[in-house]
Amino acid sequence: MNLEAWNTGGLMDQRPIGAPSAPDLVSPYRTFTRDEWAHLRADAPLTLSVDDLTKLQSINDPISLDEIVAIYLPLSRLLSLYVAATQGLFKATQRFLMAEAEVKVPYIIGVAGSVAVGKSTTARVLKALLSRWPNTPKVELVTTDGFLLPNAELERRGLMQRKGFPESYDSAAILRFLSDVKAGKRAVSAPVYSHLVYDVVPGEQVTVERPDILILEGLNVLQASRLPRDGTIIPFVSDFFDFSVYLDADENDLHRWYVNRFMTLRQTAFRDPRSFFRKYAEIPEDEALSIAEQLWTGINLPNLRENIVPTRQRASLILTKGASHRIQQVALRRL
Repeated sequence: MNLEAWNTGGLMDQRPIGAPSAPDLVSPYRTFTRDEWAHLRADAPLTLSVDDLTKLQSINDPISLDEIVAIYLPLSRLLSLYVAATQGLFKATQRFLMAEAEVKVPYIIGVAGSVAVGKSTTARVLKALLSRWPNTPKVELVTTDGFLLPNAELERRGLMQRKGFPESYDSAAILRFLSDVKAGKRAVSAPVYSHLVYDVVPGEQVTVERPDILILEGLNVLQASRLPRDGTIIPFVSDFFDFSVYLDADENDLHRWYVNRFMTLRQTAFRDPRSFFRKYAEIPEDEALSIAEQLWTGINLPNLRENIVPTRQRASLILTKGASHRIQQVALRRL
């Protein structure tokens, strides 16, 4: 299953692989090969070192300086242009409305994609690059994991086996958080999630203080709700985004990465006595492998197919990874 690759590169109109051949089908994206996209870096400076990358990457998600230069520096350059243009549009609107100067409106970037695709690494790399622009903007990163319902509530609702599905989140809390941030409010707080204990941490919060840029990373941030027949306003999380990135990969690769990560964690984080998954570090390897396969097949794969992949075409930018995690293609939505 090749998720959303487009046939040829550059500035031509393309169709998705596997889509019906139709002479009048026009893609909403411009697609680029890795080399074509890398050329768009122009003079964007490399501000990260190998040591920086070691701290930023997630387990089983390799990333190199070559990847930064070829993919993320052009993206950083593009975002710098988009942010400046959005700020100019905001000022123009204020002049048109003859309104007094308001507090700055943060530029919000969403990062979406499957479990094990590398969203966390991408979000952290973007945060590091954007915060090192010459004007040193204030960049914050928040994940939607903190907005998961606590395990006790998931158990009460019979949703523990649906953790990560849209219904397992406190959607109203996410929308309140984004609305307050976008309104320029001070000290907007979000709950904190611990992957170690596999639950929301009671009483612990992260506070966002009027950032210039906010990155929101999560599985379902591009999810759209069913539209009401009466036209009632029901906002989506993505309504607050100025730009969004979808990390894509072949389903078989995602499967392999997930299982490999699970098996790696058995030798690392799962061995912590506090870990929710401590029991998986102590069972035989073949049994652990079977459990990892069941978790992928029973939970993560259905979520991918039902809720995550369908949101891909709502992204501003689609980064398609190959089997080695190396990004092979970039699709940029036309304006």
